[in-house]
Amino acid sequence: MRAWQSAAVAQYAERQPRDFLAVATPGAGKTTFALTVAADLLNRRVVERVTVVAPTEHLKQQWAEAGARAGIPIDPAYAAGKGRTSADYVGIAVTYAGVAVNPLAMRVRTERFKTLVILDEVHHAGDALSWGEGIREAFEPAHRRLALTGTPFRSDVNPIPFVTYAPGDDGIPRSAADYTYGYAEALADHVVRPVLFMAYSGELQWRTRAGDEVAARLGEPLTKDMHAQALRTALDPQGAWIPAVLAAADTRLSEVRRHVPDAAGLVIASDQDSARAYAALLKKVTKESPTVVLSDEPGSSKKISDFAAGDKRWMVAVRMVSEGVDVPRLAVGVYATTTSTPLFFAQAVGRFVRARSRGETASIFLPSVPSLLGHAAELEVARDHVLGRRVNDEGDIFAAEDEMVARAQEGEGALESGLPFEALGSEARFDHVLFDGSTFGHEGEVHVGSDEEMDFLGIPGLLEPGQMRELLQQRQASRRSQGRGTAAPEPTVTELTTHEQLAALRRELNGLVAAWHHRTGQAHGVTHAELRRECGGPAAAVANATQLRARIARVREWAATRKTS
Repeated sequence: MRAWQSAAVAQYAERQPRDFLAVATPGAGKTTFALTVAADLLNRRVVERVTVVAPTEHLKQQWAEAGARAGIPIDPAYAAGKGRTSADYVGIAVTYAGVAVNPLAMRVRTERFKTLVILDEVHHAGDALSWGEGIREAFEPAHRRLALTGTPFRSDVNPIPFVTYAPGDDGIPRSAADYTYGYAEALADHVVRPVLFMAYSGELQWRTRAGDEVAARLGEPLTKDMHAQALRTALDPQGAWIPAVLAAADTRLSEVRRHVPDAAGLVIASDQDSARAYAALLKKVTKESPTVVLSDEPGSSKKISDFAAGDKRWMVAVRMVSEGVDVPRLAVGVYATTTSTPLFFAQAVGRFVRARSRGETASIFLPSVPSLLGHAAELEVARDHVLGRRVNDEGDIFAAEDEMVARAQEGEGALESGLPFEALGSEARFDHVLFDGSTFGHEGEVHVGSDEEMDFLGIPGLLEPGQMRELLQQRQASRRSQGRGTAAPEPTVTELTTHEQLAALRRELNGLVAAWHHRTGQAHGVTHAELRRECGGPAAAVANATQLRARIARVREWAATRKTS
């Protein structure tokens, strides 16, 4: 076992608790830890049976296979309605949804035997009120309960059954784990891979339901509704953005496969139609049909297993491969879904970080959307599930009002993003690389397929984190020095068209605001608002060149004079 698994097993053996919550980053080996505990409890007759509750049907199969290797036969086809299973099985595997359908039948089985219940990715017990109630009713009489999760935080305030909550320094209840092994620790132990995020922007055009034609650049300051529509336009398979990004991702995969021959890629799509369209685009690029996994199709689990054991280049999936699914050879990903919650993003990235040998690096291509870039920058930050928010007169007197406004905006955003609109066109531009919380890139426009883009797509597939950071810095600096050494002068902003001037200035401003965010933690929107207050003028998307230059100068002034804690 790995060091963290041995330490967690030792802690469990010492305490022998009825409830135990282990939080370990995706890819760290939670299954091995849980089955080691289960085997010990069975051998000592502390428990007689094991019940595994997993989010999906595929994960039931995965638990059964892992249980067989650990000497614990698990029935993945058990249904609560049939009540019995073969005497050859020591355990059963069910889904959260299956428990919610008939919690009483599961309770009867739990009461009949001294049972260890393993709640895999336990945050799913809060997905719906009926799920949480069903889990609580079914497993309240369990002799032992072992909860596992790689992403304990949720975007709602539904309490998770059998999880302890304790007030933090601010009085807000947060989930309290019994053992935590975060991504940063796992990275230091070489248990998981470092992640290289390849961000792509580009010009987009779409028509709203009112008939208005809108043009915007992905990643520039926009309203929440416009961000949603811009992202949908970029991901439209009929446009030029997603084909260009898929081709770039395949180029990156080819480079990785030079060092890791069986490395594979995964495209995470929003829906089944998009998944099929992306698969068709990949086939044109690679001349090979990718594996397409749709959750409601029979045989999906076998497709994933066959892909994991084979050497095909690409798999395209909707949500089925977003959590818990073990395909260790996945090394390149394309985040091509409109789902942008922190929970889903962390689950998706978790499919690529499982390390097999030292030096392997994961590469994930994603749109230059502030929310996604924020999630990527905070990958190493540990989170807990927060229940509610305390508001008092001594704190922010506008907190309650702000919360109501935020909820209203979320509702409006969700409604607007689902309204009919027509994507008119898109083009992709390489934006920058995000690695270890820092950004690397080249000045000015970087076209897809250019040498500047290849500086980053062609990074070797086997590098230690320190080597990766050094190489990124070298390639960024090298291109700048080459530019300074050329005989022909570089085009100045005044030599560009008005449209190109404004685009270049907005990119520079957005890059400085992003750097300020990484330095201070201040949200991008807050920084842009402060710049508008100090320098005047409208939002950056419609500001003129003089106003943009003033804001750029002000951010640079902050960086030189302001002290950060």
